[in-house]
Amino acid sequence: MAQQAPSTRAHAKLSASGSKRWLSCPGSVSLEQMFSNVDSSSTHSDEGTFAHELSELHLALWAGHITKEQHVERLAAVQTNGFYSQEMEDYIQTYIDVVIERINTARAKTPDATVLFEERLDFSPWVPEGFGTGDVVIIADGSLEVIDLKYGKGVPVSAIGNPQLRLYGLGAINGFGFLYDIHSVRMTIVQPRLDDISTEELSADELLEWADKTVKPGAKLALSGKGKTVAGEHCKFCKARSQCRARAEMNLKLMEYEFREARLLSIEELADIRGKIDDLASWASDVKDHMLEQAEKNGVKYPGWKLVEGKSNRVYSSKEAVESKLLEQDGYAALIYEPKSILGITAMEKAIGKKKFTELLGELVVKPTGKPTLVEESDKRPELNSLASIDSDFGGEEFEDSQSAVDIGS
Repeated sequence: MAQQAPSTRAHAKLSASGSKRWLSCPGSVSLEQMFSNVDSSSTHSDEGTFAHELSELHLALWAGHITKEQHVERLAAVQTNGFYSQEMEDYIQTYIDVVIERINTARAKTPDATVLFEERLDFSPWVPEGFGTGDVVIIADGSLEVIDLKYGKGVPVSAIGNPQLRLYGLGAINGFGFLYDIHSVRMTIVQPRLDDISTEELSADELLEWADKTVKPGAKLALSGKGKTVAGEHCKFCKARSQCRARAEMNLKLMEYEFREARLLSIEELADIRGKIDDLASWASDVKDHMLEQAEKNGVKYPGWKLVEGKSNRVYSSKEAVESKLLEQDGYAALIYEPKSILGITAMEKAIGKKKFTELLGELVVKPTGKPTLVEESDKRPELNSLASIDSDFGGEEFEDSQSAVDIGS
């Protein structure tokens, strides 16, 4: 099977990575065509692409696809990339360990299990011209598994109900089903920077039923240009997110909130509003960024707004020249330098690698109690007791006495 490097992957019109969006909002496909000149790449996506290339290089050596000499030569080349660090090596190794463990498990069951890296997976029977790239595909007797690396750390990505991984599973069935009697399909996401591994397992029949009942009609509607635009969490990576009317209307509903007659908001009203604020803030930020970019780069003029020079801080034109000039004067040598300071935790982890950091400095790092924050009940973190609930737990009187004592003592 033909393989391809992550950096040279082509992109289908209805991509697997964008499937959650076009299945939820079929109208987004025609909208995005109006923004075809918008570059959707980012530092984070470029870093993720590089992480895939690094993991593929190491897995190629493990699998015997390249020699040690070839590995050393290619590694030396990738180490010149600005994204490379020992920290990334450590995280990638976590992913590689999972892949090797899954391969060994499959081969214990099926000694001649097929293992493919960076495999093109064609799911066009359900999505016209649809294809994607599976990071790792493992095919054993009666089963197959698709493993996907997610290097991002902003948001946990679960394999449960994940349409991208399911489409990869369909592509694997489409490509290898005629060679193997596949009964079950496992789809795994490894997100090493969040120390998270999730797996969904479906029977081949269940996956094919989802493809026929959900994907095929969804793709047809999306390509027809007649699908509705529906706002939701899938808007985050849509090229049209800043100008989409459906998203604007959804967020502006908060400004039309139907308040009760009472002068104060109720607990229920506050809870309802709080659930919408984050999306509203994200939308507002996208609109501001889009308008600035259009005004700055394309000369767009918005009624009532103008492009001006923002505030800036003073900087030295040359630190070396500043140093030389002051050292020529008497009495400044001891004044002009900042004291040497140790790298912060994040920078230190990146410099020496997470494993070495933990080995050498793990006992010297403490994690203070985090500042309380209000999140949705679905959040996995345990709930904290408020001061009011602590007061109730202690019957009120004892807590008030101790609190008063603290106030007097201070």
